Amino acid sequence: MTEKNSRYIDPLTDYGFKRLFGNEPDKDIMIEFLNALFEGEKIVIDIRYSPTEHAGEDVKEKKVLFDLTCTGADGETFIIEMQRADQEFFRDRCVFYMSRLISAQLPRGTSNWDVPLKEVYLIGIMEFQFNNINSNYLHNIALMNRDTGKVFYKGMGYKFLELPNFDKKESDLVTELDKWFYLLKNLSHLDKIPDFLDKRVFQKIFKIAEMSKMTKEERELYDSDVKAKSDWNAGIRYAEKKAKEEGKLEEKLEIARNLKSKAIAFEIIAETTGLSIDEIEKL
Repeated sequence: MTEKNSRYIDPLTDYGFKRLFGNEPDKDIMIEFLNALFEGEKIVIDIRYSPTEHAGEDVKEKKVLFDLTCTGADGETFIIEMQRADQEFFRDRCVFYMSRLISAQLPRGTSNWDVPLKEVYLIGIMEFQFNNINSNYLHNIALMNRDTGKVFYKGMGYKFLELPNFDKKESDLVTELDKWFYLLKNLSHLDKIPDFLDKRVFQKIFKIAEMSKMTKEERELYDSDVKAKSDWNAGIRYAEKKAKEEGKLEEKLEIARNLKSKAIAFEIIAETTGLSIDEIEKL
């Protein structure tokens, strides 16, 4: 089923994710998602959404713009980031985001450490693979003691959902988190609510995600976001294709140089590499 005739919106678009997870009247969706994600590590009772733009105390400090942020009943902060493709400094950005919210808890000029820092967590929902970690679909990262393997500090952590690695079928879904992964990855391709997603929160998501319920203005915003995502993906595929083509060309040129240095006839080099006589002469 293509995006054009999908029944439900894609939650992996900026608009789709914020429509489903970022509305105050429907904050129970985010609460349920967080509780499934933390799997008893902590219990989220309530949240309130926070501004997505966060400036430093100094006007020279770089502003940061989060996809979504919310604060729990105990003052803990959750940063939720959607990431379509890997970037060279993606991990650096995640650490910077975390650091900004931690450092902001102690106003400039204050040295009072009579109270503990409030917890901060960054949740990354990724449509790409971490090439240098492992094949897990959930990465639970915290400050650890390398010698003992014990958590050094519990007040901060990263949870990365690596969606391409989640390949469980309906019959393989066991935990609530499995169901959330399945929903995020497959919602826009479904034409009805699966029986195993019978929990009230999932029923609510399908109701909100139904495209026929969207106003004309909402549909235009969503379609614009889908096009932007499609253009982005097409650009990535084109860049990868060009990189492969350039790699193959460089390989052909190197072979041609070697053959030319051995005084091999240009016609034979051209037949071997696929290069033209003119290209070989210029080497």
